[in-house]
Order: sequence, then structure tokens, then C-alpha cells
Amino acid sequence: MTTSEARARLETEELQEKLREIQALLAGKGTGLRASLDALHPADIAYLLEALPPEERLAVWDLVKADRDGEILVEVSDAVRESLIAKMDSKELVAAAETLEADELADIAGDLPPAVIEEVVRSLSAEEREQLRAALSYPEGTVGALMDFEHVTVRDDVTLEAVTRYLRRLDELPGHTDQLFVVDRRELLQGTLPLARLIVTDLEIGVARVTVRDGLRLNPQDAAGEAASAFERYGLVSAPVVDADGRLIGRLTVAAVVDYIRQRSADTQLAEAGLQQEEDVFAPVLDAFKNRWAWLAVNLVTAFIASRVIGVFADSIVHLVALAALMPIVAGIGGNSGNQTITMIVRAMALGQIQDGYWGKLLARELGVALLNGVVWGCLLGAIAFAFYGNVALGGVMALAMILNLLLGASMGVAIPWLRSRFGRDPAVGSSVLITACTDSGGFFIFLGLATVFLV
Repeated sequence: MTTSEARARLETEELQEKLREIQALLAGKGTGLRASLDALHPADIAYLLEALPPEERLAVWDLVKADRDGEILVEVSDAVRESLIAKMDSKELVAAAETLEADELADIAGDLPPAVIEEVVRSLSAEEREQLRAALSYPEGTVGALMDFEHVTVRDDVTLEAVTRYLRRLDELPGHTDQLFVVDRRELLQGTLPLARLIVTDLEIGVARVTVRDGLRLNPQDAAGEAASAFERYGLVSAPVVDADGRLIGRLTVAAVVDYIRQRSADTQLAEAGLQQEEDVFAPVLDAFKNRWAWLAVNLVTAFIASRVIGVFADSIVHLVALAALMPIVAGIGGNSGNQTITMIVRAMALGQIQDGYWGKLLARELGVALLNGVVWGCLLGAIAFAFYGNVALGGVMALAMILNLLLGASMGVAIPWLRSRFGRDPAVGSSVLITACTDSGGFFIFLGLATVFLV
């Protein structure tokens, strides 16, 4: 079970009750707390550790059984994992790492000290060392980085009866096993044998006759996002991963895909707000500062630019005080509209739904939506401005400024992710900060400029 699955299983009230129980037992740190932790799944413990402040988190961590440390380290978030590893000595880290499979070890290898990795590698068998080397060789965001090596293969020249005898000798099937992988004598993948088909077919029939040969095959260099889309599109539970020669090297499961989607969604949300990485909610102040300062600095610059735009029209504001009350409305609604556009664009890009030849059509569509919204809400706000201030020209300026700023927001909502992707940057990073800067400065300039021309 993954952390995401644990979160689905633990209802909010149950989680809060468990947290209160842990906090009550921490005072004595007795056997009651240890027994309570022993009864929890590693993913549940990981989730609870993420919800505790550092002192209480470490107190609970000390009570976790040593043979469960590795499983829990795999489940916790990167930020919390770093804090736990920092409090463990080399022997504890080696013992924890040695309980993990090669693909799990690869997931946390980047957080472990090099000396610990070296010692763990020496304790692995030749096959496990090769699996670890392979897992570490694939870049983040590829199928190879997500695949696991635990799968069941059968030969294509045996009967189904032989397959069932083989399966009965196994202690258990790997998690999320919905199909067996059929290979030949050279370990080349021939297809898959769904367990559902194995159960209902005459056991005297040969494997080759019931093998599904046209199923999805993944390459370790394939983009994880494309694989996730395939899993969603076809409703897959698992899929084989083969090398360039067609040799089976691993499999991708729906559990890994769900974790990848959840992590990518979280990263996108953080990036849009200008956060450099996932942050422990109880992290030290200095660590949080380092994570947040860069885009706050950008925001400071853009806010200063917006203030200078207002300063240019200071005389207009003095002559018509109503401008000061109305200009935040234009900027705010423009920013909200721009954020809607950029969120939709970034999501579509992440899902691979936007091709290079269609950016012009996409821009035209968003401008059309912005124009319609601008006319509707601009006219409404213009009427409200007239009702409050009794100035027809002011109402007209308000309506026109709203239309123009919504058009600006739509244009920037398409242009910002397009430009960032063209220059090899993550389209989501800082997108919210950038679009707000454009619509604030642009909205002030448009509204105050029109007011200066038509009202002052």
C-alpha cells in the first residue's frame, strides 16, 4: 500500500483520533504507544509522521521497530525523510536500507550518505546490484525510474497446468499482479497471460494458445506521464517494460502510476505558487525561507513596477478619487481570469494534449472566452460604477478597461507557459506569480490610462 492509498483508507476523523492518541501517549512513551504503532501499516505511520512537529515526530520514530524503518522511509515525503535520516546513524541506515527491494532502495538512494549506499551495495547479490544500477540509471520522470523488478514470468512452450503448479509453489504473488508475462527461452517477451483467462481455460491447453500478444509494452526511457495516460486510458493494473531488444526487464504497476500522478500534481501546485520544492510544514524557519525567497523576490520587483505605474497616474487619481477605489477590481478580476487560463494550459501540457501546431487556435479560443467574459462583467461593473458615482464616462472606462485586461490575461495565460516550454523550462514554475504581475501592472496601466484620456 502506498501513502496515497493510506490517505484514502484513513478517514479524517480516524486520523485525527490517532494523532490525539499518539500525542497523549507521548508523555509517557510507554508500551501503549509502541503497540499502537506496531498495529499500523508503514504507509499510515508515514502519514502520521508528516502530521507531527519535529520533536514529537522524532519521539514516535524512535519507537518504531527497526525492521520497519526502511518501509516507512520509502513512504514519507522527501522533506520529512531528510529530517528522519539526519537523526539516524550509519548502522541504522544500513540496516533499514538492507530491508528494501532494489527499486525501493533507488527511490531513497539520493537522500542516503554515499558511505551507506556503498555498504548496502556490497551486501546485495549480483542480480540485486544490477537491478539497483539499472534503477538508478534512468532519469526521473521516466518509466524506468518507476518500474519494479518483481514479476512472474512463464514460458510459452508449457501448458496452463504447469503454470498453475508453478504458481502454487510461490509464497505469494507480487502486489497488483493481474497478468503473467510470457517469455521464450531467450527471455524475449511474447505477450501476457491474464489471470482471469488462466482461471477459466482448460489446463491442458498450451500457454502460447491463450497468450495476449497485442497488449501495451513500455520502454524504460518512455515518459512517465505518457505511461500514466495509457494506464488511465486503458484501465491497466500492470504493464511490461522491455528493453530495445524486446527482453522483459520489469513492470509498471498502477500503484506506481498513482503515486507519480499525485506527486506531479503536488509539484505543479507548488511550482505555480513559486515554491522550489515540497516543504515540510514543520520545517525550520531558515529552510522555509530558502524554499520561498526566490519567487518572492520576483514578486517584489513586479509589485514595485505596478506601484510605479500607479505613480505615473498620480495626478489623475488626485483629480478623481474614485479611480483609487475601482482600479483594484480591474486588476483582481484580470488576474483571476489569467490564472484560470494558465492553469488550464499547464494541465493540458502535462497531459500531452497540446501539440505545437495548435497554439494559435488555442490563443484565439482563450481570447474569445476573455472577450465574452469582459463584455458581460465589464458592462455589469460599468453599470455599478455609474450607480455609485453617477458618472457615465467612468462607467464606460470601467467596462472597457475590464475587457482589455481580461484579453491581456488570456494572452499572457497562453504566452507564459508556451515561452517557458520553448526555452526548456517547466511551464508551471512561478506561473501564478508571473500572470498576476502582468494583469496587475497591465490592469492599472489600462484603467488609469483610459481614465486620464477620457475623464481627466
